[in-house]
Amino acid sequence: MKRQVITTGDGSKTIQIQDWNEQYHSIHGAIQEANHVFIKHGLLYKTTSQHNNSEKISLLEIGFGTGLNAFITLMQQSHLPVVIDYVGVEAYPVKQEEIALLNYTEQLNAADFELYYNKMHACSWEESHQITNDFTLTKQQKFFKDIQDVSQYDLIYFDAFGARVQPELWTSSIFQIMYTALKPEGVLVTYSAKGSVRRAMQEVGFTVERLPGPPGKREMLRATKCSSSSI
Repeated sequence: MKRQVITTGDGSKTIQIQDWNEQYHSIHGAIQEANHVFIKHGLLYKTTSQHNNSEKISLLEIGFGTGLNAFITLMQQSHLPVVIDYVGVEAYPVKQEEIALLNYTEQLNAADFELYYNKMHACSWEESHQITNDFTLTKQQKFFKDIQDVSQYDLIYFDAFGARVQPELWTSSIFQIMYTALKPEGVLVTYSAKGSVRRAMQEVGFTVERLPGPPGKREMLRATKCSSSSI
């Protein structure tokens, strides 16, 4: 399918799949969306003393894509008292020539982190890489339905393409895989707030909250795996 790099509402770029009229990030602002959904309501929520007493966070991203969420997480980690083990799953990796057209380090005023951003994209798939002393990245090329992890992750960034174009990624069968992959008290955050998505999460056992959404969206969802669950 034909793809192009476009500029979103906050000046940051993303990739658009023209045949679907679908983007890797919100057209209202790629960086704003990542910070609001995945950092504020995911990483920072999970790493506060109230919600986490561990010195290490295991994190799974569903839809590694441009690497923006991973990069902003690495930047935030430098201010947090935790080590992050980050796993990004992507069925169709973004090409290096497309990555070169993105402007995340510029828009984030992150020149000091540019080396790490490049390292994240240059490192091989299916292997664990030490990006910094406190941030490990493993990129896995697979379909989401093929994830078989059990009670492995503290946090999931669910950043798949929207249900309008890929409804099969927002079903109870997929969220069962996510539920199984999370540790008890594990959290999943996503930009979606569709009623069908919320019900699919609840069907497999998640406790689901509606939260204020990023620019351009009224709401988003955060789902928690109850502590009494054995899987």
